[in-house]
Amino acid sequence: MENTNKTDLSRILSVAGQSGLFRYLAQARNGAIVESLKDGSRTCFNMKSRITTLADISIYTNDGELKLREVFDKLHGVLGDSDAPSSKASADELKKLFAEAVPDYDADRFYVSHMKKVVDWYNALKNFASLDFMTDEEIEAAAKAELEGQPSGEDSAEDSENA
Repeated sequence: MENTNKTDLSRILSVAGQSGLFRYLAQARNGAIVESLKDGSRTCFNMKSRITTLADISIYTNDGELKLREVFDKLHGVLGDSDAPSSKASADELKKLFAEAVPDYDADRFYVSHMKKVVDWYNALKNFASLDFMTDEEIEAAAKAELEGQPSGEDSAEDSENA
C-alpha cells in the first residue's frame, strides 16, 4: 500500500500566530522549513516559534484524553465526504457536531475555541492532504527508510522495511 496518499500527523504542524497547517520538510540551522498545505508556499519558522505537531494534540474527554487522529476519524464517520462546519459556525452547531462525533468530550475543558481549531484542521486535511492517516508501523518504516537514505513517502511500508 502506498504511503504517498496517507497523512503522517507527526509531520503536520500548527504554528501559533499563523493560519492554516504546514507540512514539515526539513530542519534548518535556526528552525524548521515547512510548506503550507493550502498553497504549497515554503517558509522557515525559527526555534522561538511555537510549533506543535497534530500527532501531539489530544482533546479532553470524560475518561481522559483522545488523540486528534481519533477525533478526526470520528468526525469523518459522522460527516462522511462533507466538510466540517466552518469555524465561523455557531457555537451550538459545533457543540452538536462534537456531541455526535465524540459524545464523551469534556465540556468543562474542551471549549468552543478548541472546536473551531479542530474543524479548521479537519477541513484543511480533508481538502489539502488526506484523512487516511499513516499507521505507527508505516511511520516507523518511513523513518527507517529516511535514515537509510531512501525516499520516505514513495515506497510502501513493506518495501521500506526490507530496505
